[in-house]
Amino acid sequence: MQVEKRVAALVEEKIADRPELFLVEVKMLPNHKLIIHVDGDEGISIQDCVAISRHVGFHLEEENVIEKAYNLEVSSPGVGEPLKLNRQYIKNIGRTLSVKLKDGLKKEGKLLEVAEDNLLLEESVKEKGKKAVNVETTIPFNDILETSVLISFK
Repeated sequence: MQVEKRVAALVEEKIADRPELFLVEVKMLPNHKLIIHVDGDEGISIQDCVAISRHVGFHLEEENVIEKAYNLEVSSPGVGEPLKLNRQYIKNIGRTLSVKLKDGLKKEGKLLEVAEDNLLLEESVKEKGKKAVNVETTIPFNDILETSVLISFK
């Protein structure tokens, strides 16, 4: 856990002058793979990932934070990665989400709004024998188990 905290501090230090960028997560896997996910309000460039990787790698080596050989991977969260931060939700307003709730229910719909403690989803609900209607549903973040962006190829 100390490694992850130090890496998070190094990433924050590197992106301090870039308010549009934000750290999503740092994970040290058992196979000595260090994964850093960084994103931006308008995405993140490969050059930014390279700069973060060099900064973190240099300091980890200088400080001898990790004693064993490790692989360092800096990227934006992948398409299939669940949303973790409020800022990621804001970035995806207007897109279709799949939301798994703690009670086992699953909701799908267009993300309309994001507040501090909930989101507003527009679902298409079809009752038997009737036309589908759009219904707005407020979902508290405390009720969410996992949220993913659904990719449409239409």
